[in-house]
Amino acid sequence: MKMTQTDEQARMPYQLPMPAEAGRDIVVPHAIPEDDRVWVPQAENVWFRPLCLNVSQGYWVNLLKVRKAGVLTRHRHPNPVHGFVLKGRWHYLEHDWVAEEGGYVYEPPGETHTLVVPNDVEEMITLFQVNGIMYYVDPWGKHLGYEDVFTKVDLCRAHYEKVGLGRDFVQQFIR
Repeated sequence: MKMTQTDEQARMPYQLPMPAEAGRDIVVPHAIPEDDRVWVPQAENVWFRPLCLNVSQGYWVNLLKVRKAGVLTRHRHPNPVHGFVLKGRWHYLEHDWVAEEGGYVYEPPGETHTLVVPNDVEEMITLFQVNGIMYYVDPWGKHLGYEDVFTKVDLCRAHYEKVGLGRDFVQQFIR
């Protein structure tokens, strides 16, 4: 179906009100922040930077930053995960591929994997959308812990209060 409109109409913003129930959008001008206090410590030399903490749908979008070579905690997901490598590279022990700068990764539900940053990578930053939980396990699948959007919010609140940004700094990312 061909739509016809004038150039003036094509450049005109939508003229009707948005649905009353529509949520607020999030715009993060500097996703890689200029203020290092925005990065929330997750482990030694590992931080995350929240972009969206969706408590109504149980997912989060964040940047993961690693400034060391080595193995991060083994985990599995009951839902899909999407990743986009912004800097550096990494791989999973369970696969033969490497996620490199500019690359996209889809992780299917049910997969268990162990993230490794190679020795020659000084810093890795990857944008992840995690749906549901990260379920931490040992090599034989024994439960070791978990993270979900609510534990992420709690980590953010505690960290932002500690570094002087205030507990409520995290509110801008919560939907």
